[in-house]
Amino acid sequence: MIGTTLTLPIQASRRTRLRCWQWAQALIQARFNGRYELSVAGKKQTLFAGIHGDVLEIGPGTGVNLVYLPVGIRWIGIEPNTFMHGYLKELGLKLGLSIDIRAGTAEQLPVPDNSMDAVISTQVLCSVSDPAGVLREIERVLKPGGRFLFVEHVAAAPGTALRRWQRLARPVSALLGDGCHPDRETWSDIEQAGFALIQLEHFEIKSAVLSKPHIAGVAIKGHCLSAGGGRAR
Repeated sequence: MIGTTLTLPIQASRRTRLRCWQWAQALIQARFNGRYELSVAGKKQTLFAGIHGDVLEIGPGTGVNLVYLPVGIRWIGIEPNTFMHGYLKELGLKLGLSIDIRAGTAEQLPVPDNSMDAVISTQVLCSVSDPAGVLREIERVLKPGGRFLFVEHVAAAPGTALRRWQRLARPVSALLGDGCHPDRETWSDIEQAGFALIQLEHFEIKSAVLSKPHIAGVAIKGHCLSAGGGRAR
């Protein structure tokens, strides 16, 4: 009984610290992410042009991508940090978007098979626990011919000083960045995920430090599970 009595306050304390950290993350993203968003605005405008129908976004945070989306879509956001939800609702209302916010995870998307016309991920795959599993989930929920649209920061070239710094910074980045891995080769995960067609671009954000290297692109689900297809670069 003594052990149980001691454990309960410890667990409650951990939950409180987690909630405080999630609140702080939401506030920081809402207030201090503007400079980065300006640097990727052109990429996102091009990437999200023509998006339509049923759209799923994993880890939408405070809603930085909503401004690029047309009013007529049906948007579902899977955001585990519930402190982000208020920001999403407020911005969605302001933009006149039909939004549905769900507190799930990218590893187990609460969405039926073959139900989404598009899935969006920006600055998310760096921090998920199982990138390959998340990509399988994305392919599962996409309709045949559906598009996975992504903008992600990735590892620098092997052997470079930046790659070494990314590797050294990984423990701190994971702690402060909600599991972020600055040296993750996300393009390789996407290429191996089984999409029928991939169009992928490498670029850099000059103002960033560890996260200069980025990728942006679209991966298209085949019209059958066995579709091999080709890959475009």
